[in-house]
Amino acid sequence: MLKVASYNIHKAIGTDRRRNPGRIIDVLNELDADIITLQEADRRFGARAAAIPSLLLEQYSDYRAIPLDVQTDSMGWHGNAILAHKSARIVAHDILHIPCLEPRGAVMAQIAMNGFDLSIFGMHLDLSGLWRRRQAAAIVKLAKQYGQERPTILMGDLNEWSSSRGCLLDFGRNYNFVDCGRSFHSRGPIARLDRIMHCDQLTALAGGTHDSASARKASDHLPVWAQITAA
Repeated sequence: MLKVASYNIHKAIGTDRRRNPGRIIDVLNELDADIITLQEADRRFGARAAAIPSLLLEQYSDYRAIPLDVQTDSMGWHGNAILAHKSARIVAHDILHIPCLEPRGAVMAQIAMNGFDLSIFGMHLDLSGLWRRRQAAAIVKLAKQYGQERPTILMGDLNEWSSSRGCLLDFGRNYNFVDCGRSFHSRGPIARLDRIMHCDQLTALAGGTHDSASARKASDHLPVWAQITAA
C-alpha cells in the first residue's frame, strides 16, 4: 500500500497572512504520506525561491524535493513540485509544458517505492474553464506517453468548482477520482478544488482531507490524501 497526497501550500503564507514554512513542514509530517505533490511551492516574484528552504525540509522532515533542473533556488516548475520519502528511488523526472493563458505548468516523476513503480503527475490548472480543459487534454496525452506500462497517479489543484463538469469530464474519461472531500477554504471548506486521480491499474482503499489545527493555519487549502494499492 502507498499513501499519496496533494497540497497547495500557498507559498507558505498561512490564513493569518504570515509566511511560515515551518508550519508547512508540520503539516507534511502529520500527513505521513509517501509521495506528495505541492502547488504554489515557490514564491511568485523575483528569483522565485522555494517557499520551503531546502535545509528546513531536509532536517525536519523525511522528504526530499525531486530535482527538476530548472531554477537553482526554486523547488518546482511554475510552483509545482513533487516530494518523495527519502527511501524512494527516483527513476526519472521532467517538466511539462501545457497550454496556458497565465504562467502554468505540470511536473512528472517516475518513482519506485514500496513495491510500486509509478508515474506521478502534479499540476495546478488555470482559473479559466476553457484553459483548464485545454490543459487537462494536454496532461492526459502526456500522461499516456510518459506512463506507458507504469501505473499512473495525477494530483493537484484543478481549480474546478463544478462537481462533474469542465476538466473533470476530460480527466474522468481516462482516470478514476478518489473521493477526498472539500479542501478549500481551509477555515471552512466549501469546494473540492484539490483532486487525486489514478488509472485502472490501481485502486484507492481510502481517501480524505487532512483537517487538523495546523493545516487550518498553514495554508488556505487543506491537503488531500489517498491510500493506493494495486488493482
